[in-house]
Amino acid sequence: MKIKSLYIAAQEKNAGTLFVSMGMMEILKRKLHRVAFFRPIIFDKNIRDGDIDFILQRYSLDIDYAACYGFDIKEVEEMISKKEDNLLITQLLDKFKKLEREYDFVLCEGIRRSFLTSTISYDLNVKIAQNFAAPVITVIKADSATTKEIYENVLIENEYLTSEGCTHFATFVNRVHEEQYQELQKMFEKVPYTVYFLKEVRELNLPTIEDVMETLGAKKILLGSYDHTRVIKNVKVAALTLDNFLEHIEEEDLVIVPADRSDIILGLFGALHSSSYPNIAAIIFPFSMKLNKNIQKLIEGLNSFKVPILCVDTDTFETARDVMKVHSRLRAHSERKIALALGLFNSSVDIKSIEAKIATTYSDIMTPQMFEYKLFYMASQNKKRIVLPESSDERILRAAEIILRRGVAEIIFIGDEVELKGRYLRLGLDLSLATIVNHLSSPLIEKFTDVFYELRKHKGLTKEAAKDAMLHVNYFATMMVQLGYADGMVSGAIHATADTIRPALQIIKTKPEFSVVSSVFFMCLKTKVLVYGDCAINQDPDAQTLAEIAIASAQSAKMFGIEPKIAMLSYSTGESGHGLDVDKVRTATQIVRQKRPDLLVEGPIQYDAAIDKAVAKIKLPHSKVAGEATVFIFPDLNTGNNTYKAVQRSSGAIAIGPVLQGLNKPVNDLSRGCLVEDIVNTVAITAIQAGENE
Repeated sequence: MKIKSLYIAAQEKNAGTLFVSMGMMEILKRKLHRVAFFRPIIFDKNIRDGDIDFILQRYSLDIDYAACYGFDIKEVEEMISKKEDNLLITQLLDKFKKLEREYDFVLCEGIRRSFLTSTISYDLNVKIAQNFAAPVITVIKADSATTKEIYENVLIENEYLTSEGCTHFATFVNRVHEEQYQELQKMFEKVPYTVYFLKEVRELNLPTIEDVMETLGAKKILLGSYDHTRVIKNVKVAALTLDNFLEHIEEEDLVIVPADRSDIILGLFGALHSSSYPNIAAIIFPFSMKLNKNIQKLIEGLNSFKVPILCVDTDTFETARDVMKVHSRLRAHSERKIALALGLFNSSVDIKSIEAKIATTYSDIMTPQMFEYKLFYMASQNKKRIVLPESSDERILRAAEIILRRGVAEIIFIGDEVELKGRYLRLGLDLSLATIVNHLSSPLIEKFTDVFYELRKHKGLTKEAAKDAMLHVNYFATMMVQLGYADGMVSGAIHATADTIRPALQIIKTKPEFSVVSSVFFMCLKTKVLVYGDCAINQDPDAQTLAEIAIASAQSAKMFGIEPKIAMLSYSTGESGHGLDVDKVRTATQIVRQKRPDLLVEGPIQYDAAIDKAVAKIKLPHSKVAGEATVFIFPDLNTGNNTYKAVQRSSGAIAIGPVLQGLNKPVNDLSRGCLVEDIVNTVAITAIQAGENE
């Protein structure tokens, strides 16, 4: 999938993420009309975020401020303390994906280092980037590090991102000293990823009068319309007599002086009008003192240059200490600094190379949360009616509320309306949007009985037995699906698998191209989703059945946006082994190729050669599937069921399924140990399958 986003992050304070964001936005806006800017986490929702404001104003982006961020620090800490990490990621994904759909590109700026706490670590940045499938741009600050430290930091950062399954797009090493520049370029000559070096430009890191006013809460006494952007290079406290103090002033000084030191103030104004002395940047009065009215009158009467004057509440010592903590900020109206910053960026970066890399970079990252989001989104775009016959189970009710609230599907319950309403209200749930059908008193019972009798009378089914069957919730619900009163069914939380599948086989039956019903599990690993089949239904399929399972599993993969590359698994790879089990897989592979020449399939192949590129290069170097398989077909139920459970338990993978395939209309089975989230995912999958059957 071609990338539609980038994620900029830095581990250090004041590394220059906004500077890099601005440079990247300049590149993106050259080619793309609609670009969005998104910060997953900001400091405080009640305080407008400076970086968002800057980008919105500077580039006149057509996007509301509220759409540009996810949560603030307080909200994130509360969610993490409640162990709602997955909910946090899911809700961020909702916002991000909405932007990705509506805009040509989304530039994300990660959590600022100064926001990180004991609860919120840098790892959260990586987890968010993972789930956004956004290649990462890292920003490293070089001003206080040796060249060796910088080199090691870049390598460590790349290794960490790669190990977490992220795509490392580039690293910007910012604030590089002149003496480091050549050495660093030489050190990184053979590094196989993109590193750019941005030289230290002192003025970019110097605060302006506006920075001082914002940080200290300073009030203006005398301030011209262009004075906000004046740069402050040094800070001086006027504690000497005028004749001694004048010897120490330098260009662009901020001078801290009490307002009653009229001699110093007049001397500074005199120096401004003299060609013999430097020009100071501003004067600041501690103690919120006011000028003597005669001195003020004298200053106001000066017709040419004036020195900006501010005042603060703090004393001289506190004011000097606070001023030293002021950091430089880029602002939308800081044209001088912006021009300097963009000049530096453009001269240091290969813009055409970055444009080409954006155009040609692909990301196949798929985290569990991304897959879940995809399910919900796909289902909500074509909302279907899913019948849940097990309305007596609390998990079913809780899952149904989530489905209804998220607009994933319409829900139909089988049960007594009064009893069911009482149950869900006692649980504090709102299921008022669900439809409730009492199968025992429904006028549909006669029609369903007649249809079932006609379907099965050649098997010796009597009318009375047909009616008895329709009194069972699963048979009634399956007939609802068959006759179009519902689009799909999910059951199995309190019924055996056979109780779910048997009615489906008798009523709905298999598609013409399939002779069996089979199943797949969607195995959601850290950064990818694999398809395992068949791990739940067919005990020991023959070659023909195994080929059908492979084709059905490839179709299921494609339905959910996974490019099918089928590995027909065995204990042997290629031509290295023989025997009944291997020959069965070999024959099944040949059948798949004959029936579906459009599908990529390899077999027999061992699991390691199917999933590991290094092993694949040794065992099957010319295969288009080996090392890149996404659909894994197991030779029998014993192997498949044990493997999926081993992967699930040992790697922490999330297994979604079993998802049934091969039926004319979708019916899916739940495990009796299923969790609420398992039910939610299965309902979403069933709704998507129903949409594909149209």
